[in-house]
Amino acid sequence: MTVTENDRPASDGPAVPGPPSRQADGAGPLPGKADRPGSPAGRGDGVGPTSGKADGTGPLPGEAGQVTEKEARQVAEAARESAWDRPSFGKELFLGRFRLDLVAPWPRTDPADDARAEEFLGTLRAYLDSEVDGAAIERTASIPDEVFHGLARIGAFGMKIDPAYGGLGLSNLHYCRALMLAGSVSPALGALLSAHQSIGVPQPLKMFGTPEQQQRFLPRLAAGEVSAFLLTEPDVGSDPARLATTAEPTADGTGYRLNGVKLWATNGTIATLLVVMARVPAGEGRRGGITAFVVDGDADGITVERRNSFVGLRGLENSLTRFHDVFVPNENVIGGEGRGLKIALSTLNTGRLSLPAMCVGAGKWSLNVAREWAADRVQWGRPVAEHEAVAQKLSFIAATTYGMEAMLDLSCLLADDDRNDVRIEAALVKLYASEMAWRVADELVQIRGGRGYETADSLAARGERPAAVEQMLRDLRINRIFEGSTEIMHLLIAREAVDAHLSVAGDIIDPDAGLGRKARAGARAGAFYARWLPTLAVGRGQTPGAYAEYGPLAGHLRHVERTSRKLARSTFYAMSRWQGKMERKQAFLGRIVDIGAELFAMSAACVRAHAERDTRPEGRELADLFCRQARLRIEQLFTGLWSNTDPLDVVAAQRIVAGRYAFVEEGVVTPPDDLPWVARWTPGPSTAPDVRRRIPPR
Repeated sequence: MTVTENDRPASDGPAVPGPPSRQADGAGPLPGKADRPGSPAGRGDGVGPTSGKADGTGPLPGEAGQVTEKEARQVAEAARESAWDRPSFGKELFLGRFRLDLVAPWPRTDPADDARAEEFLGTLRAYLDSEVDGAAIERTASIPDEVFHGLARIGAFGMKIDPAYGGLGLSNLHYCRALMLAGSVSPALGALLSAHQSIGVPQPLKMFGTPEQQQRFLPRLAAGEVSAFLLTEPDVGSDPARLATTAEPTADGTGYRLNGVKLWATNGTIATLLVVMARVPAGEGRRGGITAFVVDGDADGITVERRNSFVGLRGLENSLTRFHDVFVPNENVIGGEGRGLKIALSTLNTGRLSLPAMCVGAGKWSLNVAREWAADRVQWGRPVAEHEAVAQKLSFIAATTYGMEAMLDLSCLLADDDRNDVRIEAALVKLYASEMAWRVADELVQIRGGRGYETADSLAARGERPAAVEQMLRDLRINRIFEGSTEIMHLLIAREAVDAHLSVAGDIIDPDAGLGRKARAGARAGAFYARWLPTLAVGRGQTPGAYAEYGPLAGHLRHVERTSRKLARSTFYAMSRWQGKMERKQAFLGRIVDIGAELFAMSAACVRAHAERDTRPEGRELADLFCRQARLRIEQLFTGLWSNTDPLDVVAAQRIVAGRYAFVEEGVVTPPDDLPWVARWTPGPSTAPDVRRRIPPR
């Protein structure tokens, strides 16, 4: 199972997670061993005439939607990074092994890098304070040209680009702090910079580009040209198997002709360099498959047909873009034919850290507003902060912001150390921060009451502080969809969490596996579980003096250790109980992942507070508070594993879509039904005016 960042804020139903653009949709089944590359069912043999093979090669689908669920899983699974050649704290946690040594002591940073980054962050803050009007961006739904020029001048478009190509070469930690800063002034600015550098052209070129490609493109991007990533199509979101944009090799062999339509491309209206995913037909001597291209945004045949608008992030430059016979030279292929999905997903292992950075920034901003308002506002003779109902909300906002920041910083530090595999950690912090930041903002609206629902301009008009709380709520909502929706992230992380089980026992539950394969899998499974299951019975968490060096936080770490083993036992029991049907237990898997996220957050908070015990001793108080709140959430999640209405919900959903309960909809005026839910497109030249925006030179 893989993940999608497709710029797609809605769900088509059961779909297999695929790679990224900037928003994600849907949820899909958890692939079994049968869908993994290397097994007979995972090679794509026997795929029908309207779909491609498991690696994305083969004939194009005749029309999006004609790919079976199994074929879609095969494409997504083939793109997944399957090797575990570096340690992962998250992977071990889900296996019931609390490897605190992988995250403690708190990782150190290079003092020289810190000093260089702090100088840039100071410059960025000064520029944002003096030159950027976030309220005006919200009001006009546009980032001014001069802001693009200013950000380029100080190097903000090259934060992650190596200094050899004109960039700043910031670490993930300092890059995320810069995004947090920019996003606190205008979330649209944070989205602009992160879409450009986290999933746009710089990151895939850094990881997979040739030296020639890096030399040709990276200096332009560091200097201020903007990039975008284009994968999603009007009818293709989380399911890359249905990708319909084509890249036909030219007769003279010099390049390709791109044809197709891409939807929800962040920065798409302003980008001069694009990463475009398109399917190359397989042929004689040609692997084909979904391939990544660097495309000149001003190439002939590209039309930006519209700029999309959303409930939040009003300054976001997001496009619907058509390609008609767009020529792309061979030298613009990234990583070779058929590697597009792998490139997209590998890019996101660290790239998805940018989104939780802005969630943490939102938490900090919310805490500031909540604290000052709750101390100033008096009701019933006392500041509202002294009323227990509000005190609970303040406590939640402060503790959660501390926990999110610890989780993010730790993930960044692990990502900056190439010795770690952070695919699970990055996914966990994206999932956790996007969900918790939304709850933080919602609680802030409640604390502010009517003023929380009122716009900043309206507040200012009568002389009150223009705290844009309602905007914060609107801007944050997309983060539960961006970079992989919550549902997709649950499945991505669950897939990785059960990888060890599928590796040894997948063929046992594979209906297509023969007796020989099942027998071999049984032998492997027996050996694995004979070693693994006994380790789940007892551990350090049951020793009263364990983790004593963490002082008042030691009990929380013992709880994490015990709970990680309980989590692993629950997962094993569920696999034994449901076997092949496990892939359909998405609500169960979601709760398993949420427990793991809480455990990771608790670990990060404790390790951070311990590291700062001398310089910031009050951090221990927040870490303790956060862990106590997290333990209550974990308890509820464990209860929900076995006491729930999941089966009834599935049956009810089938009845609902069949119209059995349509009578409940009576008595209101519903949306008109004369237009499709998903607009269709046909190949050919554009008939719409080009609405692309070009930033004039300085």
